[in-house]
Amino acid sequence: MSDWFSVEKIDDTTFVISEYQHWEEPHSYLLLGNHRALLIDTGLGVSNIKKVVDELTRLPILVLTTHVHWDHIGGHKYFNEIAVHDLEKDWLLHFPLPLSVVKKSLLKEPCHFPEEFNIDQYEIYKGSFTMILNDQDMIDIGNRVIKVIHTPGHSPGHCCFYDIDRKYLFTGDLVYKGKLDAYYPTTDPIDFKNSINKIRKIEVKKILPSHHTYHISHSLIDDIWEAFKELEEKGNLKQGQGIYVYDHFSIHL
Repeated sequence: MSDWFSVEKIDDTTFVISEYQHWEEPHSYLLLGNHRALLIDTGLGVSNIKKVVDELTRLPILVLTTHVHWDHIGGHKYFNEIAVHDLEKDWLLHFPLPLSVVKKSLLKEPCHFPEEFNIDQYEIYKGSFTMILNDQDMIDIGNRVIKVIHTPGHSPGHCCFYDIDRKYLFTGDLVYKGKLDAYYPTTDPIDFKNSINKIRKIEVKKILPSHHTYHISHSLIDDIWEAFKELEEKGNLKQGQGIYVYDHFSIHL
């Protein structure tokens, strides 16, 4: 197994593949069905995530993209089947940030990168997609159905994914313990709040986010909802307001 990636088992057919050595601590999730497998996001792209996936399954892989940000699509280059929301499909061809900005973010904090990594050769994924995701789509991978939930706010085409039988909710960058970003041009604080309200109504046994610890309780969704609602009531739910800090998360507006 790779020295860069950590693999942990959620259950017998669900794995989290993490890059804990980087400050972003991104997670990708591998879901196995009877006929195929889903990989939710592909991380930073500084090491070959496909080698890890190949050690876990020989099923054909469909990559589900929570959203097209550099730290979620880095390993897309290793896969042939890629799904993305319609509103962000063009970002796979023309990423909205310059490479220099992405590299600066990648190197923001000291990190012992894998030996094969060379920052001078690092590129943002640029390629095609094979499937468009829309709200309420159902993806059947064989005795396992995943529901697409469009949750804009952090980005226009951000999606969460819901494992219907297991009641797992893969929340991307909508819900996690850390700084929730809604301050830059392609984000929308009001949409973010509405998306939080949308997922509050779902029965969830496990929340599985894209960053930092994945051991979080369902109450975090309600806590984030209350924070957004209070900010709106005070007239502060708009960009340029700064960072609001709470017990287990912060909101950057």
